[in-house]
Amino acid sequence: MANLLIQTIEQVSREKNLDPDIIVHAIEDAMVTAAKKFFKTKEEIQARLNKDTGIIEIFAVKTVVQEVGNPSLEMSIEEAKQEDESLEEGDIVEIPKPTDCLGRIAAQIAKQVIIQRVRDAEREHVYDNFIDKKGNLLTGSVKRYEDKHVVFEVGDAEAHLPPREQIPGENYSRGERMRLLVLDVSKSPKEPQITVSRAHPDLVRRLFELEVPEIYEGTVQIKALVREPGERTKIAVSSREPDVDPVGACVGMKGSRIMTIIKELRGEKIDIIEWAEDSVDFAVNALSPAEIVRVLIKEPSRRIMEVIVDNDNLSLAIGKKGQNVRLAAKLIGWHIDIKSEEEKRKEIENEMMLNTATLAPAEPAEPAAPVEPAEAVAEAAPPADDAPAEAGDVADEGETDKE
Repeated sequence: MANLLIQTIEQVSREKNLDPDIIVHAIEDAMVTAAKKFFKTKEEIQARLNKDTGIIEIFAVKTVVQEVGNPSLEMSIEEAKQEDESLEEGDIVEIPKPTDCLGRIAAQIAKQVIIQRVRDAEREHVYDNFIDKKGNLLTGSVKRYEDKHVVFEVGDAEAHLPPREQIPGENYSRGERMRLLVLDVSKSPKEPQITVSRAHPDLVRRLFELEVPEIYEGTVQIKALVREPGERTKIAVSSREPDVDPVGACVGMKGSRIMTIIKELRGEKIDIIEWAEDSVDFAVNALSPAEIVRVLIKEPSRRIMEVIVDNDNLSLAIGKKGQNVRLAAKLIGWHIDIKSEEEKRKEIENEMMLNTATLAPAEPAEPAAPVEPAEAVAEAAPPADDAPAEAGDVADEGETDKE
């Protein structure tokens, strides 16, 4: 029985990749918990596994004192001398406790404590091994599904891929191996310890660092990267050495490097462009493969620019559902308004017509009524002194003369 316990400890330590002493301490603590439940004592109980015999010894610990103040924790020196003549004040005395009386309930308690302690030790071991790998790549194989989470086997641990970090439309077959980005490593018993991602932009960044030696060494730098998982990624690169082509280094001989990354991402499109200090040049590069006619900075303070393309390149510049221009805008950090040459020409014509209408003179007023000549006015209204006398006035004058 004793050898069986030692063998079990060694087997569990190998399976869980734990130090055997961790399991031994877990067993000892479990026996202490069971003994306290059974004996219902206030004594300080301790347990020890005898590795030679394989027997777990349980004992109460008391301190030798001159005057006993707490019988549960102290023993008088006289009583201690009866146990061992060599004991002195301040020594520790171990008083054995029986183990054969603990019973089935105590054994169940001990089992639960052992299981919990082993789990805690496992979590601590996983945390210590993976905390330094946060933000790095791991290779894992699909192990099982838990609700909508995909559980990967990564070495001697398990990593969880939550739905929000999965590539839309990607399938995960049991046993399939793929690259994963470590997002978080936690000690919390309520959350997955290792959380990984397939959708994070840094997954693409780490894949380029892995496949392109110039990026890993720092000769070629990734200046900006934006991604719509499963659809398209745009990555801007620059070179520290004038004789090194950053785009060519990322593509590789006959596209070998970029094809390896695309294969890992299950066919996701990747646009590699050369980074430029000037915003206009950067915008022209970012909107590739569309050919740009000209770029106009509309509102520098609000980082708004207008891009003109020929009619044949308009749909290519915008991309499917606006994807190309949307990713380009995120990459350069500007709002991009794309117009065709025809649209821009009509816009300019409308503005010119509006300006012409605004600057035209006002319409003349209606002509005034014609003015008659002065002679005509005089004939129509002679002066009062020249007017003929009235009939009454003439009669009066005649009568006066007769008199």
